[in-house]
Amino acid sequence: MLSFVQHNPRSIPPPAVKEFFPAVENNAAISLYWLPVGADGNFVRFCSSAWEATDAWLHRRASMALFHSALIVEVGLESFAIEMAPVWSGGVPADRGVVGVGPVGFAWAGRWRYFRYELRCWQGGVIPDVASAVGGSNRLAVEPDLARSLLADVKRVPLYVWGRDPGKHGDMWNSNSAVAWLLHRAGLPMDSIQPPEGGRAPGWNAGLAEAILQNP
Repeated sequence: MLSFVQHNPRSIPPPAVKEFFPAVENNAAISLYWLPVGADGNFVRFCSSAWEATDAWLHRRASMALFHSALIVEVGLESFAIEMAPVWSGGVPADRGVVGVGPVGFAWAGRWRYFRYELRCWQGGVIPDVASAVGGSNRLAVEPDLARSLLADVKRVPLYVWGRDPGKHGDMWNSNSAVAWLLHRAGLPMDSIQPPEGGRAPGWNAGLAEAILQNP
């Protein structure tokens, strides 16, 4: 006579499952984008080209393409768009992650919103003209600690007058300054980070010099 033993399925351990991917919370990336100045408007493109032509003539060098930089920082499932932009770009500041505001041209001019810029660390946000980025996304690091350190430093970025040289570094303060400041503070190898060939990023050296002074 055959007898059957009924096993309780709860007593049977499940088969081991091999993890093929790292834990999501450990995923991270710091990506840099080089955006042509004026990519989002003819007026800005005309003004920046005229300024570059004048500066090139004064310093007896060839005129070059100008670039504005921005960052996308990813940690786990979240991403943050970091850049500087005019205050008057519209919308509610909290909705686009504004963490600070500074004046443009002159300190006293900041009394009017058309002469103010904002620093953004926009969770889930976008860079408006990212499709125009030369070379696409430049991934600089994938270490979670570096990404978190950079995000923590965004609120510490100096908000100097845009277009001036408060540190006497021979370069003006602008959006490129903020990006260079953040990358140096995060510990990225700055010598290997350069704008696209044939172009330059005004303000980059000012941010780097200021970061070195504050955190050698």
